[in-house]
Amino acid sequence: MKIEIPSKVAMILHTLEDAGFEAYAVGGCVRDSLLGRIPDDWDITTSATPEQVKALFRRTVDTGLTHGTVTVMMEKEGFEVTTYRVDGEYEDGRHPKEVIFTASLKEDLKRRDFTINAMAYHPSTGIVDLFGGLEDLKNRCIRCVGEPLERFSEDALRIMRAVRFSAQLGFQIEENTRKALGVLAPNLRHVSAERIQVELLKLLISPHPDELRTAYEAGITKEFLPEWDVCMTTEQRTPHHCYTVGEHILHSILYVRADKVLRLTMLLHDIGKPVVKTTDENGRDHFKMHGPESEKMAHGILRRLKLDNDTISKVCRLVKWHDYRPVPEMKAVRRAVNKIGEDLFPLYLEVQRADTLAQSDYRREEKLSRLEGVCLCWERICEEKQCVSLKTLAVTGKDLIAEGIAPGREIGEILQYFLEIVLEDPRENQKENLLAKLRENRK
Repeated sequence: MKIEIPSKVAMILHTLEDAGFEAYAVGGCVRDSLLGRIPDDWDITTSATPEQVKALFRRTVDTGLTHGTVTVMMEKEGFEVTTYRVDGEYEDGRHPKEVIFTASLKEDLKRRDFTINAMAYHPSTGIVDLFGGLEDLKNRCIRCVGEPLERFSEDALRIMRAVRFSAQLGFQIEENTRKALGVLAPNLRHVSAERIQVELLKLLISPHPDELRTAYEAGITKEFLPEWDVCMTTEQRTPHHCYTVGEHILHSILYVRADKVLRLTMLLHDIGKPVVKTTDENGRDHFKMHGPESEKMAHGILRRLKLDNDTISKVCRLVKWHDYRPVPEMKAVRRAVNKIGEDLFPLYLEVQRADTLAQSDYRREEKLSRLEGVCLCWERICEEKQCVSLKTLAVTGKDLIAEGIAPGREIGEILQYFLEIVLEDPRENQKENLLAKLRENRK
């Protein structure tokens, strides 16, 4: 079985081989190539020690010498080259106490997480598959190399990786591997929030983000997103819904495109519902003010997961306004854009559509019709470049100072007053017209 490898990778392999060492492309690049996907990067494993690798190449970076890894620079591109190794005892459920270099490719492959990631390739010898990776690729199966409890005990992050690969590839998790997930999920507390965040985001933007359900069933999300676990058991006895809060969230994620901000928004848009839930005398559930509560909780969760400030700001704004439903009239939509922000309004429309499609059929056509009307209004606002914020108001603070207004709060109040006029009628957004109103009022 032949794999097309980049010329720079081939050059590294041949350089090592010509010096008397073994060398193979290994791991995800082999897996993705066999699946017909374009690998994100190419990793190489070799019998050469890091010092020997450094001696063979002109430009290298000491990426992780203690773990045997050197990055070889070929022009501006870097390729990780790692010495065959055997991991020593794991002390913290994440890192080996020591790394022992070995001359055996088999020993190196045996320490890897899943069979589909434990294959190596060399153009001359072809695929090296010692643990059934090819068969598992054929059967679309995620299976640990060797004993699952051992693999997950060594590195708890592999628990998240199992679910993430299942979501990315559309594979099923093999039964014993799945059972081990549940047994060792508590070990995730040894993994940093940053590493969990990376795996969660990869899962969310995958083709099968609803594999988060598997993480819930195995007790994985309990360790880093317990608020969502509560949603999975929170019923919604109302005509507008046909799922629990958690299942509604999962369905809504599927209805929005694979964008980080959008999918995080759908994950968290109803996270506050269990907190505000009430049930009336007729047995109907209500979730008043769940938007602001979800925004507050989303902020705390995203901070805990170490998301960047820009992502947190965008997601929280979308969560706050996700249930805001203006009527499909120009004036109302202009005000909605002003509230939500021109930058996020297109995303807000996508969020509303996904939220609606994940509800019951009750009044669905009516809801989608209203949303379509709002979309048409937004398109017209954009086409006509109507003013919906201070950014495009015809009058600025400098103009007011030139009119004799002293710098301070009054300027902000006047600009806001002008914006209210323009939101009512965008034709009023004329500098001289607005300043004339100011002069008249001052008289």
